[in-house]
Amino acid sequence: MLKERFKRLQGRLLAEAKAFYGKDLVSFVVFGSAARGTYRFDSDLDILIIAENLPRGRMKRIGEFANVEQRLEPFLRTLRKEGVYPEISAIIKTPEEAQRGSPLFLDMVEDALILYDRSRFFARLLDQLRKRLRQLGAKRIWAGNVWHGVLKPDYRPGEIIEL
Repeated sequence: MLKERFKRLQGRLLAEAKAFYGKDLVSFVVFGSAARGTYRFDSDLDILIIAENLPRGRMKRIGEFANVEQRLEPFLRTLRKEGVYPEISAIIKTPEEAQRGSPLFLDMVEDALILYDRSRFFARLLDQLRKRLRQLGAKRIWAGNVWHGVLKPDYRPGEIIEL
């Protein structure tokens, strides 16, 4: 039941993002507990939006995204009445920023849920990152519901690791 509610929320959010960003939307990705299926009634819905023609600065982008959240408010109210209290946590990047990479992408390598991806833009970035992590022998070590990474098990002091 909770799974179905999160799935509906993801679908509604994607539809609103497509409507708002239009042809500028490049990728829409769910990550974190919602992508892994380990969410709870109060979990955040972590999303990555990659779009062209974004304003400069995080606050301006979040201000724009408030329009998307506002359109979802009636649906979010319904979820709250059903005992589900998700908050939407959006990371918003341009394609150029995404190409430079982010430590956040390490969390997405194994369990990103790519709901929209024009020309496989983000899928290709993740494929490149997966390949590099395999070359390094990187490992993801789980401790309960959290993990930490070992990028290069045979690391030697002074060695520079590039992703």
